[in-house]
Amino acid sequence: MTLKKIRVLIVDDSIFFRTALKKYFASDPAFEVVGTSGNAYDAEKKIAEYNPDVLTLDVEMPGLSGTDFLKKLMPHNPLPIVLVSSLNMSVFEALESGAVDFVKKPDAENQGNFDAFCTELSTKVKIASKAKAKRKVINSTVSPLSLKRKPSGEYQMIAIGASTGGTEAILALLKRLPKECPGIVVVQHMPPGFTRMFADRMNHLCEIYVAEAQNGDRIQPGTALIAPGDKHLTVEKDRKGYYVKCAAGEKVSGHCPSVDVLFHSVAAKVGKGCIGVILTGMGKDGAAGLLKMRQAGAYTIGQDKDSSVVYGMPKEAFELKAVTKQVSLDNIPNAIIDCLNK
Repeated sequence: MTLKKIRVLIVDDSIFFRTALKKYFASDPAFEVVGTSGNAYDAEKKIAEYNPDVLTLDVEMPGLSGTDFLKKLMPHNPLPIVLVSSLNMSVFEALESGAVDFVKKPDAENQGNFDAFCTELSTKVKIASKAKAKRKVINSTVSPLSLKRKPSGEYQMIAIGASTGGTEAILALLKRLPKECPGIVVVQHMPPGFTRMFADRMNHLCEIYVAEAQNGDRIQPGTALIAPGDKHLTVEKDRKGYYVKCAAGEKVSGHCPSVDVLFHSVAAKVGKGCIGVILTGMGKDGAAGLLKMRQAGAYTIGQDKDSSVVYGMPKEAFELKAVTKQVSLDNIPNAIIDCLNK
């Protein structure tokens, strides 16, 4: 049986990147490069002509930017898109507009970095080819939910893990949580530098305080700490309460930061005093850790298939019986509040 190739259209204003990426994808039998484009206008014509399975899209292009092109394209012709971006806040606007994932653009002069970039990009294109492509509509007018009473202290923490599609899922979740909620710790698979921008963006859009975690930060009510892009995040306890450790380390479940590392530490240090949430993402990072949390007495929630961009991590957790309750993304905030109200 011959496997169907993933038909890729490469959109980048750099001739070097277009040529190099075309050569790289052509060397992998999993792909067929149907064309390349140097600008959004040409890309629009080639999408209509070739009907690619996945686009790789440079965020920063002259004329019509990648972000503006997405906003124009996705409402009437949603396609799985993997962004190629330098360290720029605009990548999050592009993800909000419907892109599946992104890869940090490398220094073209460093061959080692470029090879790693190509490997990561091809992996994410394969994931994107199986992802749900649709324009995500984030309602900017949503208000945080309310707690009926001040939390009794039974639940002292909320731990969240996500990967592909997670940036918008985490934002949609955190926007609904009130300042009175327990402290939150988050792992989202993302490169260094972007995690700080991600946290800053959410801090402007959420009622709770959101920041990139620093080693020793205390876990406090109404605060969400995001794992740095190149460090594992773990939870520790002392006589004052809970705090985080951020430390470099080997990849676990294929990632640093790893959701499994966070969840295992929460299971060991917090136990039943925690709510665990596993969101959209490819692979199984976090599934084993969430099971440990549930076995330790935590209340665990998994995102359902229909609302996941990629139903990988939540599926693995569900099949391991690590999930107490599986609901849509829209209903996860309510599930958390219901748990806290009880």
